[in-house]
Amino acid sequence: MKNGLQLLVLFLIMSLISTTLSAQYKIDKKLERQLRPLIDSFHGTAGVYVRNLKTGKETAINADTIFPTASIIKVPILVGVFNKIEQGILNYRQPLLYQGSMSRDGSGLMQYFKDSTKVELNTVISLMISYSDNAAAVWCENMAGGGVEINAWLARNGFQFTRLNSRTPGREKEKEEFGWGQTTPREMAQLLVMIRNGEAVSPLASDRMYRDLTHVFWDGYALSQIPPAIQVASKQGMVNASRSEAVLVNAPHGDYVFYIATKNNKDTRWEPDNEAWQLARKVSSVIWNYYEPAYHWKPDDSKKY
Repeated sequence: MKNGLQLLVLFLIMSLISTTLSAQYKIDKKLERQLRPLIDSFHGTAGVYVRNLKTGKETAINADTIFPTASIIKVPILVGVFNKIEQGILNYRQPLLYQGSMSRDGSGLMQYFKDSTKVELNTVISLMISYSDNAAAVWCENMAGGGVEINAWLARNGFQFTRLNSRTPGREKEKEEFGWGQTTPREMAQLLVMIRNGEAVSPLASDRMYRDLTHVFWDGYALSQIPPAIQVASKQGMVNASRSEAVLVNAPHGDYVFYIATKNNKDTRWEPDNEAWQLARKVSSVIWNYYEPAYHWKPDDSKKY
């Protein structure tokens, strides 16, 4: 009897949540019909979440499935750093000293800095986001209080699944499964929207974070299908078997956000025609042309640049 009552209460809560979400955002079934074949045909696990910020319509396919973030966890780290700046613990332009022992393999430029190079915090932040610099990101992560404090901010702000796992006590199992961080397409898209709307940490902090997110170097994937004259805030995350992108487009007829995520990828090559990167381009192209069909621009298919 007790178990039956608990199940009934759980069912009612889930129904209420579902009803609330449905009332808040209408499903764009037409866009879903265009995106589903791309997601379903992927050799691995793929998910996508799209929301038109002007109309409130959304498309969600595996949007609440947990995926590895890879370098996209640098967005929550970014928020964590600005939270410390807002509290007065850090200063945006404070001088720092890079040490050679802080070098990290993978993407970025800081690993090539000389030992004892003087640098300011704003430069470290910029390298973390613009070039997805791993050494800069771990440095920022530590200055932000590490995974414990970053995850606490995420939990306080309603993020149930988005978490930093590496170097975070108690999250060893999650790190083994998802790596540096984890999220869902819906949640990471929502974090971008919070920053866009001035709701992450503070309006001024959000503005600065948004500027940083519009200066991304890695524009050969989803961003390649969006005209260069259009401002885009984004972050990319890539490891062998998981490639994902978070994108918020300041489109002429209204901003839209999307998150394309993959995991368990069969194609783990680091070639331009990798299946996950092709999927990101196709998804981005479909969404852009769906919202901006009259915009006279075509992406470069020559592979020259």
